[in-house]
Amino acid sequence: MRRSEFHRAVSDEFGARAGAVVTDLVLSAVGGRTAADAIAAGVDPREVWLALCDELDVPAERRYGVGRQQLRRR
Repeated sequence: MRRSEFHRAVSDEFGARAGAVVTDLVLSAVGGRTAADAIAAGVDPREVWLALCDELDVPAERRYGVGRQQLRRR
């Protein structure tokens, strides 16, 4: 998962709360850091995304393959 995909997935899942979720919620699964701090420290965005999902009870069907842009057909 790329950073852009991470941010798209967070925005799609949490809407208006996305910014607060990334900067305020401390996640024990990524070393007691916020998502923003974990990514800045080099933690894989997929690991951070899954830690957010675990912490906020995101259903499994909305965890995998999210954040990717739809391919445009020519």
